[in-house]
Amino acid sequence: MFRCNLGSSVKYVAFLSALGRHHILQNRMSTSPNPVAAVCQVTATPDKESNFSACKQLLEEARQRGACMVFLPEGFDYIGSSREETLSMSEPLGGDIISRYTQLARKLDVWLSLGGFHERGHDWENDRRIYNSHVIINNKGDVLSVYRKSHLFDVELPEKGVSLKESAFTIPGASLVPPVQTPIGKVGLGVCYDLRFPELSLALQRHGADILTYPSAFTVVTGAAHWEVLLRARAIETQCFVLAAAQVGRHHETRSSYGHALAVDPWGEVVGDCGGEKPGMVLVEVNLDKVNRTRKNMPVQQHRRDSAFYHSLSQTCL
Repeated sequence: MFRCNLGSSVKYVAFLSALGRHHILQNRMSTSPNPVAAVCQVTATPDKESNFSACKQLLEEARQRGACMVFLPEGFDYIGSSREETLSMSEPLGGDIISRYTQLARKLDVWLSLGGFHERGHDWENDRRIYNSHVIINNKGDVLSVYRKSHLFDVELPEKGVSLKESAFTIPGASLVPPVQTPIGKVGLGVCYDLRFPELSLALQRHGADILTYPSAFTVVTGAAHWEVLLRARAIETQCFVLAAAQVGRHHETRSSYGHALAVDPWGEVVGDCGGEKPGMVLVEVNLDKVNRTRKNMPVQQHRRDSAFYHSLSQTCL
């Protein structure tokens, strides 16, 4: 069973049934024989110090409850109220925020997935542009991997009230990074909008990923329509666990996020959901035997044709 904390004392268990999702409240720590990950949900604001304090409390609680790896969402450091504010608060990878998290990882003896750090670009002094960077830190405080978001959210949905142009100040990442070996398995890295591109998840799976992670800050509109179905689709097609930390609620006057930090197993079943109202966490037992059994019983990857087959359509066929 997988637990979600909505506050400091209430533990939330979620499972998917044929008739919908049912929630069970419970107060106990994980006693799982398998490694446990904590998938967190936060409400970041432009106040960096307040955001760090809130995330620190979640990390401490997750560790106390038995998690060996903790996942924070896109924009865990802050969510600015304007382009100018977002850029002015950004930092280099070796700046104060990441330094504080490396110290915290070492102190708590826990691995961290920090998704969506506002990292100043390599030519910051000239172009004032940033990366949206997913950082993996081990329990010794070492930065092991940095994936820079490669698909940028440039979307105009006037009838839905959604208008965001991430490319106005963000540099797309140049490449994927190999899955990272962690205490819970090999973790493949994405960020938010990357979720909509199955080519990315399949590439990570081919390179050994057992777990895919998409730290996100989905809008309320796109989240309600697409969030869960996309996460379940990525899990089903790759036969991986999918862990998706999320932003939730109102960040400032002009932006809110959908929430529902989710954990999905390799069969596509939602095994943890933080809901759409408050910060909290889902504790996820990561049993890699489930990955292996799913792939053995339904060997989709063995049945996949070579890439030439999928590019074999020609104009004469249309």
